[in-house]
Amino acid sequence: MKKASQTFLGFIAVALIALTPLVTQAQTIPAGIPGRIEIHGLASKTLTTDEFLLGNAQGKPVMLAAELRLPVGTTAKFPAVILVHGSGGIGAAMDMWIHHLNQAGIATLVVDSFSGRGIVSTVQDQTQLGSLAMMVDAYKALELISTHPRIDAKHIYVMGFSKGAVASIFSASTRFKKLYAGQAQFAGHIGLYTPCNTRYLGDTDVTGAPMRLFHGITDDYVNIIPCRGFVEELKKKGVDITLTEFPDSDHSYDGPLTPNRLAIPKAQSTRQCKFVEDKPGNIINAESKIEFSYTDPCIAIGAHVGYNAESTKQTIAAVISFIK
Repeated sequence: MKKASQTFLGFIAVALIALTPLVTQAQTIPAGIPGRIEIHGLASKTLTTDEFLLGNAQGKPVMLAAELRLPVGTTAKFPAVILVHGSGGIGAAMDMWIHHLNQAGIATLVVDSFSGRGIVSTVQDQTQLGSLAMMVDAYKALELISTHPRIDAKHIYVMGFSKGAVASIFSASTRFKKLYAGQAQFAGHIGLYTPCNTRYLGDTDVTGAPMRLFHGITDDYVNIIPCRGFVEELKKKGVDITLTEFPDSDHSYDGPLTPNRLAIPKAQSTRQCKFVEDKPGNIINAESKIEFSYTDPCIAIGAHVGYNAESTKQTIAAVISFIK
């Protein structure tokens, strides 16, 4: 009997020794680990660019997925950022942003605009989904989390990357908000390497929420020059908006898995184009007056992406400071 007791006590001792690393690990939470993860269904609809601009189409219903991550902490309500991906879908850069934002005490909601629509990537074929259609997804996401008990509805921001930045920046338009958003409003708009070369009627009539744009000067995928003009127009109207420019920084400069200056030979790029909405629902080439199409002679094929650690570091710091 005594031998059995000693064996049992020995087993307990071994078990406690084995559990010690787990206890220590639990006491030290790695940076950026979320306190809670929720997967939400996001009911949206798919509209063509013309349908979106006219605002009178029902669109094709679609069920998307959105991942909400709440930071660690006992704060009653967290500020939040809705993240809208680019043409390549959700990748390593998005995950990096989630961890940094969560670590700063900011909740994140990642919207997957592709999977529910059967899309993997639009890099080589942008006709699969218009950028403006993703704005509907962003507004639906705002509606979804504005009533969440752990989210501060007055501090929900939207942040987009490239194709997704069209949704995040131009969703500040009072015209588009009236058409597709409810009572909730974004507290701020953030765009990384934003395509500003398609202009819409009334796009400088905005909600008044502050706007922050970040762009690499050497970006040959999305031209920075149109954003300079757009930002200056809004500044003249008193809008709180800035454009931060980074030297020696290419498209997707915040992608940690992307080597420097990686060629994407078949990428569709509108860097040489300037499009305008000349009348409601009608996009034309500003120079040729030809109706918008990805067969337009101004469309370029081939571009580059590339990681820049310093530009990424500065952008992260600026975004977190802006939100907090």
